[in-house]
Amino acid sequence: MLQIQRLRPDDVERFREIRLRSLRDAPTMFGSTFEDVVTHPPESWRQQLEQLATFVAVADHSDVGVVRGGAYTRRPNAAILYSMWVEPAFRGRGVGEALIDTVVDWARSGGFASLVLDVTHDNEHAIALYARKGFVRIDDEGAPDLDRDKEHRRELRL
Repeated sequence: MLQIQRLRPDDVERFREIRLRSLRDAPTMFGSTFEDVVTHPPESWRQQLEQLATFVAVADHSDVGVVRGGAYTRRPNAAILYSMWVEPAFRGRGVGEALIDTVVDWARSGGFASLVLDVTHDNEHAIALYARKGFVRIDDEGAPDLDRDKEHRRELRL
């Protein structure tokens, strides 16, 4: 049975472990690399948990997926979905959909009008998943945080 749990600021080791697993598994899919973050002190991990809503998918008593959401400060009334990852053995089993639904619910309850995300051009499975969930590709002109050679932005109107 799949459960989605929100991490608290004191869940530092749990968050660190799943984030490092995601970076090892998919080193080119995120803005950070394993090498970038492996030496971060516990306070850095705690700050991330304080600043971003962080959710993990739990199956068979193990964390098998993670996603984060936060305010997207470059656009009024928008939230952003960050760093979604699902353990390879659990892909195609509804974990990604459940994580997305959780962040969508979080954003709606926070009063946001839209939810954006960035995805690498070559991540076809993620692009298809986001499209099924209603995210459409947008041209976010002038977004300095977007590497247009590597990724594009998608949005879901809430």
